Amino acid sequence: MSGRQGEEGAGQCAGRVTLVGAGPGDPELLTLKALRALKAADVVLYDSLVTAEVLALARRGAPRICVGKRAGRPSCRQDDINALMGRLARDGKHVVRLKSGDPSVFGRSAEEMESLKAAGIAVTVIPGITTASAMAAGAGVSLTRRGAAQSVRFITAHGAKGGLPDDLDWAGLSHSATSLIVYMGARTSADLARRLITAGRAPSTPVLVATNVSRPDETRCAGTLGDLAKGRLAMDHTSPIILAIGEAFAASDAVGAQETAPAIQAQAIGRI
Repeated sequence: MSGRQGEEGAGQCAGRVTLVGAGPGDPELLTLKALRALKAADVVLYDSLVTAEVLALARRGAPRICVGKRAGRPSCRQDDINALMGRLARDGKHVVRLKSGDPSVFGRSAEEMESLKAAGIAVTVIPGITTASAMAAGAGVSLTRRGAAQSVRFITAHGAKGGLPDDLDWAGLSHSATSLIVYMGARTSADLARRLITAGRAPSTPVLVATNVSRPDETRCAGTLGDLAKGRLAMDHTSPIILAIGEAFAASDAVGAQETAPAIQAQAIGRI
């Protein structure tokens, strides 16, 4: 195994870990570096939202272990994931930790890197295309459309207690020239919208709800912040959803979007 260790593992244990961004789902959105890592993996630890098509690109014979976290469902504890990566690396394995989207965007990459480095295990990160970028491309919009958005802010709308995080910057998020991208916000979207309106964001602000971004069953639904506050924008809570809020999304291409993904497709995603 030492011959495959690579220069980043010199002087440390025989194995190593690579955190790999799997992108939003379309396997063609993987980077070449991510593909090479998958082909060289001894074992793959993957998130629940990683698609079967991406997972199939891993080296034949490499075990694939789901360590996913899904709201409201049985999930792996972060400490257990850290321990498993460490044990496999100490056994001399090249572990690929395959994360949906980009590992550095709400992917807990910092916690995993800190744990591995503290154990003397070499770890590197391969970035991926985050869902926000793929959503914008599919909807035919720019996150920083001139005259509409001077900044982009990524937030998670799922706090440690299950509701909205306690420390969101409502004044900054309500600025009319900010494109707001909301991850993990399906269950708290109405509350989020009401808080934004209270903080000064106009109820007429365009909103785009995208489900299963970049996948064959992607759906998009357009509306306003007022619609979102009143629960008028349908969401399939069993599938990955991203919310885009701001004037930049006024020209989004939501033509032909279904209100929710078909049940059979939602069930298939849930089994991954």
